[in-house]
Amino acid sequence: MAKKARGTRSFGYRIEDRRVAERVQHFPESVIREMTRVAAKHGAVNLSQGFPDFDPPREIVEAAREALTGPFQQYAITWGAKPLRDAIAAKAKRFTGIDADPEANIVVTCGATEAMMAAMLSVVDPGDEVVIPEPFYENYGPDAIVSGAKARFVRMAWPSWEIDEEALKAAFTPKTKAIVLNTPNNPTGKVFSREELKIVADLVTDRDAVAITDEIYEHILYGGKSHLSIATLGSMADRTITINGLSKTYSVTGWRVGWAIAPKTIADAMKRVHDFLTVGAPHPLQIAGAVALGFPDSYYRGLAAMYERKRDLLWRVLQDVGFEAVRPDGAYYIMADHTPFGFEDDWAFTRHLVERIGVAVVPGSSFFSEPEDGKPYVRFMFSKRDETLQEAATRLRKLEPVR
Repeated sequence: MAKKARGTRSFGYRIEDRRVAERVQHFPESVIREMTRVAAKHGAVNLSQGFPDFDPPREIVEAAREALTGPFQQYAITWGAKPLRDAIAAKAKRFTGIDADPEANIVVTCGATEAMMAAMLSVVDPGDEVVIPEPFYENYGPDAIVSGAKARFVRMAWPSWEIDEEALKAAFTPKTKAIVLNTPNNPTGKVFSREELKIVADLVTDRDAVAITDEIYEHILYGGKSHLSIATLGSMADRTITINGLSKTYSVTGWRVGWAIAPKTIADAMKRVHDFLTVGAPHPLQIAGAVALGFPDSYYRGLAAMYERKRDLLWRVLQDVGFEAVRPDGAYYIMADHTPFGFEDDWAFTRHLVERIGVAVVPGSSFFSEPEDGKPYVRFMFSKRDETLQEAATRLRKLEPVR
């Protein structure tokens, strides 16, 4: 387990063109999105990028269809249509206990991705430091770089994904401005416990920092696990930016409607940043989103049960084939150790898998600050129809160790 924080990630990438800004010369395009293109090229089953191949709930589609016939064709209020902001506040209170004023604390964005970038740009100055547990969703490192921050990475240990408390404390320095938390976590499926979040909350408070939390998978939980928002611990509402969106819970990743809940001064800053980044999220889809956020509790229970079944299907296949795989407690990804198959690294294995076996996954190095640390791993995604997962299983059973 790591005992010290990691330094800034270089991403092993550089553009040799002086016309390109320095900040962009430290990271490549998304590996996850690249693997979707590679999957299409080779006719592979795409278990890489996190989007479903099944339809969203009929009610949200009908709500969008109806909104398209209504008076919602022009700009909404920049920081979000009022019906959606009201619905966000009501749902946050209902499921997490967060108290949010729709006028003062909520900013609607073009997906949770923009919410994260707007949050970084709103609280981080060049030279500040941002703590990021790893493995991490690949956007967080570039977000820190674009905002001018130095990222300090703290390892979550395979296979438990626990963070060493002393390593976490060491990562916080006088320059620390924020920590990015993703729970349930992509790519590991880890769900942070109350005890772990309390440690983070105490550090954030003691060091006068901010917690930026990506909670997009809050309803995708297994085995009796429950989601806890760090904003509800003590006085953390005054130090937390809680990010969420429609994409994963309602299976509409292409709609690009997300939001952040933050203290008023930070929310005001995010409104200004968001205004000049994208002006606003699609108005009719915001109106439809307000309908979705009012779905009954049974919808969310059914969502978790559906994904738990898919998780178990894929996890059993991976175990049977010969992977060492960690069964996740949340989200819809499985991190697996491919080393029993004898390939040189994650990229060699991923190429073989997509080109010869016909299944696309994400190489593990894309989730680590030091690519070497991710070489033993690949990430599988199971937000697919059962038929798709069964086809992937059939193909994976052809996988054999290299000789």
